[in-house]
Amino acid sequence: MRGSELVEFKAFAAVAEHGSFVRASEHLGLTASAMSQTIRTLECRLGVRLLHRTTRSVSLTDAGRQVLTRVQPALQELDAATREIEDLKQRPSGTLRIVTPRIAFVDHLQPVLDGFHQACPEVTLDITISDAITDIVAHGYDLGIRLGELLEEEVVAVRLSGPLRQLAVASPAYLAAHGTPTHPEDLHRHSCINWRQDASPTLYHWEFEKDGQQLTVAVKGTLTLNDRELAVAAAVQGLGIAFWAEHRVRPFLASGKLVALLEHWSLPFPGFFAYYRKQRFMPLSLKVLLDILRGSRRRARATP
Repeated sequence: MRGSELVEFKAFAAVAEHGSFVRASEHLGLTASAMSQTIRTLECRLGVRLLHRTTRSVSLTDAGRQVLTRVQPALQELDAATREIEDLKQRPSGTLRIVTPRIAFVDHLQPVLDGFHQACPEVTLDITISDAITDIVAHGYDLGIRLGELLEEEVVAVRLSGPLRQLAVASPAYLAAHGTPTHPEDLHRHSCINWRQDASPTLYHWEFEKDGQQLTVAVKGTLTLNDRELAVAAAVQGLGIAFWAEHRVRPFLASGKLVALLEHWSLPFPGFFAYYRKQRFMPLSLKVLLDILRGSRRRARATP
């Protein structure tokens, strides 16, 4: 394969992965016009159309799907070989792409950023903060962070935290005015602060469990946010009942600004895990980051 052909196939695979000429060109460091010309050259050389193009979307033709199935494994092997050669120098470099919920970034990634950059000064961390459930392989991420109950079987997982639980909380002023719920179903009669996950068309349903009975409550209220920290702040203001991680609301409980509700219905669930796809070759930068995360967890568990 000539060098120009390799460039053409890499450009085609990038467009197929990102579903956009603009995003693919940004990923490869090309202009959108150069990317478009490269794809046209490849289609002319192969004599088939690989992509359906409209002003709003890009999709694979049948021929495009067949070509991608054949060339993508080869491109991944070439990329892995290149990264392996780089790592033989014992100087991790390049970009490590990570997707993580905001709470996991603050609790687990942010505290180790300085240590990682000291260990790998030539590595760029490209971190996406998102609460959405993301396919790290399809979206080109090297590492993801996710709750244990949401992990897929085919990934390798590294525990970052112990079990967590969520609590419903409200301000003393709100409870004095509206009463205190004693059962999850009582929440239907209260103003609750809803949360919407990134890119999700539906609202998050609050989950409770007691004595083997599981309840999912679709709460209602006059405020919906996509940031749980802001929901807690709204609860402190007396705007309704919020639902968030216990360790995040604990300072407000200790100060008396919030009151915990339905605690007997709030059971622990698996905490956060870092996860990555099974692979024959792991970038040295990813190995270093995982070692640092494991060390941070050990220190946290050893702290009284």
